Amino acid sequence: MLPAIVKENLPRLTRAIQKLAAEPDDDAAYTLADELTGITAMVAEKFTNDRTADGIQKALQLTVGAVSLGLDHALPEAELDSDDPDLDALDLLIEEGAEHAFQIGFRLIKELSALPEDALVGEYDTDPVYAARRLRDLFVDLCQTDPNQNWNGSDRYVVMLKQRKEVQAIVRLANWLRRHHSEGPVSDTDLNAEGVIALAIIFAVEGGGRVMARTGQKEFERFVKSVRKNKPDFEEGWAALVAAVPVQHHPVLLDRIASYRATCTVLQHIRGRTAMKTLFAELENYAGSELDADYS
Repeated sequence: MLPAIVKENLPRLTRAIQKLAAEPDDDAAYTLADELTGITAMVAEKFTNDRTADGIQKALQLTVGAVSLGLDHALPEAELDSDDPDLDALDLLIEEGAEHAFQIGFRLIKELSALPEDALVGEYDTDPVYAARRLRDLFVDLCQTDPNQNWNGSDRYVVMLKQRKEVQAIVRLANWLRRHHSEGPVSDTDLNAEGVIALAIIFAVEGGGRVMARTGQKEFERFVKSVRKNKPDFEEGWAALVAAVPVQHHPVLLDRIASYRATCTVLQHIRGRTAMKTLFAELENYAGSELDADYS
């Protein structure tokens, strides 16, 4: 078996410095080295440990990754249009400074850390202490790199940004549904965004345009009896829900409606003779913590 071919992909900062070595410019080299030293010292003080060799080494690795991320973001078209994108990166470092590239990279990390990682949101997600910890962990995860080793932090950043924006869209839809809950706004700190959306879609089939973002067993039993008695058109109910929800939330809502239309066991069994207890147990699988305990 032939060995796998690994394409070299050093951090952009490393590749830019290699260009400087190929075309020596003492003033530019001294300025760049001084800037990188200052950034590394700041990173060590705030994120690692400026009193130990290990802390300073980690700070240097974080600096390399953050500056490289900033360069990749500042020159996104370079790979397509330039004969030498690494030379373009060097020009940016000389003209704008390494601090400028670092600030771009760090801002990207900070904005990414502020986006929800999953659709289960709790009080810790808004706590400043935990927010700072998430920022540090993400900074290390994406940017810590050996200057002479392959690095894919920029590619990973793009993937993570896409994923988190998708989660953010889900959370925003759920929050809108909570604010417009037919029985009054739901204001709990903890949020199961997928659970809220599930309830809204399931209850929408009854028709009437009601927005349900929270329910309990009693209301669910009333809903089941109504559906079995009146035999509503599910599609009309979903159309009414879509019409009530702002257009910016439609992509997520329509995607979830399509999924529940095809796979939701509650909707598949609700018109038959499935026991109420069984149906409610199935509802729990979808709504989770968004169900109220009202069994008395």
